[in-house]
Amino acid sequence: MGTDVVVVGAGIVGAACARALAVAGASVTVLDRGAAASATSAHGEGNVLVSDKGPGPELDLALVSVRRWAALAAELADELGPRFPSVEHEPKGGLVVVAGHGALAGLRAFAADQRAAGVEAHEVGGDEARALEPDLAPAVLGGVHYPQDAQVQPVVATEALLASARGHGAVVRTGVEVTGALRGTDGRVTGVTTTAGDVAAGAVVVAAGPWSGEVARRLGAWVPVRPRRGTVLVTTPVPGRVRHKVYDGDYFAATQSVGAELQTSAVIESTPAGTLLIGSSREQVGFDDRPRADVVAQTARRAVAVFPFLAQVPVMRTYLGFRPYMPDHLPVIGPDPELPGLWFATGHEGAGVGLAPATGDLVASMLLGAPAEPGTDPRPFAADRPTLRALRERARTTEGAPA
Repeated sequence: MGTDVVVVGAGIVGAACARALAVAGASVTVLDRGAAASATSAHGEGNVLVSDKGPGPELDLALVSVRRWAALAAELADELGPRFPSVEHEPKGGLVVVAGHGALAGLRAFAADQRAAGVEAHEVGGDEARALEPDLAPAVLGGVHYPQDAQVQPVVATEALLASARGHGAVVRTGVEVTGALRGTDGRVTGVTTTAGDVAAGAVVVAAGPWSGEVARRLGAWVPVRPRRGTVLVTTPVPGRVRHKVYDGDYFAATQSVGAELQTSAVIESTPAGTLLIGSSREQVGFDDRPRADVVAQTARRAVAVFPFLAQVPVMRTYLGFRPYMPDHLPVIGPDPELPGLWFATGHEGAGVGLAPATGDLVASMLLGAPAEPGTDPRPFAADRPTLRALRERARTTEGAPA
């Protein structure tokens, strides 16, 4: 069997790539060794954010994706009809709060840079912050309100993108593990070998999230994606108590850190069901999925410092997942520099849900010449960008990366 494009990974980024490629007219086969939307996409909060990104290419991509999500939610609802669950797109806005004068000055400067890059960022004092979120701690001095921030239900959104891709002719095969690459006589990747047989293809897109490094190795390539673990707490329902995505000023620094040690910050938001999702933690421990009580406790303490009422709200469950971490904090979107026919759409860390629509459109544009959204320049995300070239050369000598 053959197809124009094989997409490896049925998470939200793979689903967005599959839909964009299928809508543009390509025949697409999505392969995943597990169930669709069952790994990283099932263990996040569904964030669609601009507030946590400084000026640069990732923010540019996020601004495009925020607009695309608003349109995409309506497109998917029209395509799939009322019987398909809503992707729960909520343009609730974000609120970043701080309790120290030094932190407030730093946040003001950060927001000013973001505004210059096209972000809606409104500074608020303590009283204004509490008008937006009445239950904030008295110690909160102020913050910045980001009206563009939004949220979707990540599992439903992934399944909706895959359903739409199927409607445009794509085939989704789960329980199929990619084991290697098919190669032409010129060395070009012409498909994949799998546990269910060979699949010939004109191109292969690796969108396997934190497992992309291993998939790339099996295909004879290299990409420095590593897992970065995060834990989320889920409370019993408290409808109406948290109106925005609210987080403390330490969150941005945690997302940009390169350390492997545990880092936590307060991130609190509601769901349509009234439960609260509480994060955020980051640590590099490989694929160790053993829960840690100290991570839960530290995350809870950070959240209570922002919303004291949470001290009386039960946590009914926790879950953890793995984000696809890149050392330079930018995703890889585009062709492999040394293996024709192989492409990447991975390394988004905690921004995969938010950046998925623009990523899919970018892949379809580069692979097929489909129209691209203004502002989506692929060059900063290239697999051969300077930061990755240096890492590749180092990996060749220390890790035996493909030559």
